[in-house]
Amino acid sequence: MKQFTPLAALTLAAGTLLGSVAVAGSLQEPTVEAPLISPAPVIPSSDWTGFYTGLQLGYADMDGPAALDGNNNTYGFHAGYDYDLGNWVIGGELDYDKTDVDLGGGAANVDSVARLKFKGGYDLGNTLVYATAGVARADTTVGNETGPFAGIGITYKVTDRYTIGAEVLEHRFSDIGGTAGDDLDATTFNLRGSLRF
Repeated sequence: MKQFTPLAALTLAAGTLLGSVAVAGSLQEPTVEAPLISPAPVIPSSDWTGFYTGLQLGYADMDGPAALDGNNNTYGFHAGYDYDLGNWVIGGELDYDKTDVDLGGGAANVDSVARLKFKGGYDLGNTLVYATAGVARADTTVGNETGPFAGIGITYKVTDRYTIGAEVLEHRFSDIGGTAGDDLDATTFNLRGSLRF
């Protein structure tokens, strides 16, 4: 039987040590990846000053004397300018709605409504709530009529350049087609999308 020598013991210890280092992993420096950093969200500016233009979709409900009632969908465009005074915003706008409201089973038809608006509202940052009033012109098959309107609206800034909103307006038209007493009340509701410049 051979004897166990100190040289054999040293060889055995060195082999065990090298084997355990090899099992532990590579001798290369580990690669550290940089952490992912998401970009900060873009918060739209709360300044409402500037020109804007856009499109709208809506609904009109019109009530007249006797059976001169009707309703239908509307679509159109708008353009205006707002001026931000700090907490308050004032502005003006032109808008136009195309429609086909049949009044009284064909006695008359409302083809379109155009409006000149004046607006005043409160600046809530990215949201603007406002009241509006002005003059509207209804184009009908029995003649055109001009009358006042008033309403309320809300606009929200999705980005600095794009806004969405909604508006409800109440109109009064007197003597449609030149007939005394043929007064027409119209309520419109619009959803709006605008680009700001």
